[in-house]
Amino acid sequence: MRLRFVVSAIFFSLPVISLHAQQAQPAPVAPVVIELFTAEGCSSCPPADELVAKLVELSGGENPQVIALGEHVDYWNKDGWTDRFSSAAFTARQNEYVSRFKLESAFTPQIVIDGSSQFSGNDRANVVHSIQAAAAKPLPAQVDLKWESPTRLHIAVQSKDSAQVLLAVTEDDLKTDVGRGENKGRTLQHVGVVRQLREIGNVSKDAFEKSVDVPIQSGWNKDKLKVVVLVQSKKQGPIVGAASTSYPAPSGSAGR
Repeated sequence: MRLRFVVSAIFFSLPVISLHAQQAQPAPVAPVVIELFTAEGCSSCPPADELVAKLVELSGGENPQVIALGEHVDYWNKDGWTDRFSSAAFTARQNEYVSRFKLESAFTPQIVIDGSSQFSGNDRANVVHSIQAAAAKPLPAQVDLKWESPTRLHIAVQSKDSAQVLLAVTEDDLKTDVGRGENKGRTLQHVGVVRQLREIGNVSKDAFEKSVDVPIQSGWNKDKLKVVVLVQSKKQGPIVGAASTSYPAPSGSAGR
């Protein structure tokens, strides 16, 4: 099997990257979860936002399936500018990674891949190569999503790992005209902005199964939403399974 992440040499300043796996028979490409810790008040963050947007654009087909989670931290809410997507919960999640990866402090932009490795969000070479490597290693947990109605999702997980099951709602194609702070005067574009992230249960006896309502709030563009389910090892360890699906979806449609 040959996995290719077809990237623009102009965009990444890198040649086209190829990855050869040693399977005799073709196997499904594993989804790769990219968490971007970012902030609208951080002047070094827009290039990382652009990188993630490009990765999402190139996702699928012969390329790895990228599941993007844009988590806007709140410690940049200063200099008169408050990031409307920011949350203390995302700052706390990033700090858990800081502890687990034994970093000196939190920073932006930061990219965490499959909960297993982390880089500066502007280190494009490492990010692209790490996506290639992650896509070649299927996540051990199987996650099946099926809409029971336009707003009710059935989730089934098979995993031998003790893990938490998390549900996120993300929104694409968001734009902000920044009026103050380090990005004053810039128009910022965002994809995969996490609107909601919550734990919905734990894997027990190698399985998890649950139907959940996925309500949306006023102001969210439902045509740009995705629902993401993560299976993550306890103490915010590696992500062992993931799937995403569009929202809303016709009854009976599935996401893998």
